[in-house]
Amino acid sequence: MSQMNRRRALQLLAALGTTGLTTACAAEDEDGSAPTGAPVKIGLIAPQSGGYKAIGDEVLNGFQLYLTLHDQQLGGHPVTLLTADEGDNAKTGKAAVDNLLKQGALALTGVVNSAVMVGIRDTVEKARVPLIGSNASPKSLQSVVYIWRTSYVLDEPGRALGPYMAQRLPAGSRISMIAPDNLGSRDVIQGLQAQFSAAGSTDPRISDPVIWTDPTTTPESTTYGADIRRALSRKPDAIFCHFAGPSAVQFIKQLHRERYAGPLYAPGFLTEGTVLSEVQEVEARNIVTALNYSADLNNTANRTFAAAYRKIHGTSPTTYAMASYDAAQVLDKAIRLAGPDPTSQQVNLAMGKIGQIDSPRGAWQFNQPRTPQQKWYLRKVQRDGRLLSNVLINELATLG
Repeated sequence: MSQMNRRRALQLLAALGTTGLTTACAAEDEDGSAPTGAPVKIGLIAPQSGGYKAIGDEVLNGFQLYLTLHDQQLGGHPVTLLTADEGDNAKTGKAAVDNLLKQGALALTGVVNSAVMVGIRDTVEKARVPLIGSNASPKSLQSVVYIWRTSYVLDEPGRALGPYMAQRLPAGSRISMIAPDNLGSRDVIQGLQAQFSAAGSTDPRISDPVIWTDPTTTPESTTYGADIRRALSRKPDAIFCHFAGPSAVQFIKQLHRERYAGPLYAPGFLTEGTVLSEVQEVEARNIVTALNYSADLNNTANRTFAAAYRKIHGTSPTTYAMASYDAAQVLDKAIRLAGPDPTSQQVNLAMGKIGQIDSPRGAWQFNQPRTPQQKWYLRKVQRDGRLLSNVLINELATLG
């Protein structure tokens, strides 16, 4: 570890109170001979503009934080982090992948949009370069060899929240489902529906057809009004939705404008990132979400991660940043296992051998489909001090 980087890392870790990690850094450098392998390039794909830019920023922040806390190294190798704009469709995503491969990336990470992930599948598999996806995770992405995901499978939020909703909403209740007409939303809705179905029949509580809205990621103040009024005309006892980023802000505001005051259930993406800073408390009341992470989880890995993230960025981390941080941790372990002169194929092989990850979300490990086996948590929007926050209520399920 260079003297300058060592000093920066020790100062940050000491400020966070992470004495164990500080001691480890110091011990590594006692004789000044910590092993350093040849430099490697990692390619990070994320939106750099448009409605998903805020999520892309979180993905980049999470990965960079791991590098900051580990002297800009993965597996004992100095890292050059290459970034590419995934854009908003499969064509722009493929261009980003091609660009990073031409620059000699040992491995890839990131990807926010499910349509992009599906669109780049064959390119990644043909190149035989591992991609550790840290957000987009459509259910249809099956039988892959070089694509791993540190996030979730998109039907899991609905599968996690469904039993809780079924218990809370008595027979005779009516649930309206509303979501953008895109691949990710269909996975989410199918996950919820699976929990309300038995022996091939559909529970009457969710028998109303899904209301599919405009899939734009940059909605206007009236984009969802007509669809919301259509949902409310069914006189629902609860609403289940799937929105994120600017779309989530507009949906929450427009739903409140139409005077809906009942419970709103959703995957936690609805209230992640800056969403809660852009809505009023009266607009966000009664929102209950399911997610694989909460910034107030009380474990050692999360205390280190969340404190470091807040210190650098002045805000709490999201599941997007956490999953990207874990993608860096996965690469750290795999590159080290791959040996002193790793190839992409060796890193990919090592990915299946890394075992359990000590993550801010809680310990998890890859399952056979190369996605996490992990816990899901129930969260409710509440005031925490002066700020609206996603307050952890309890565990919902272990899925994967």
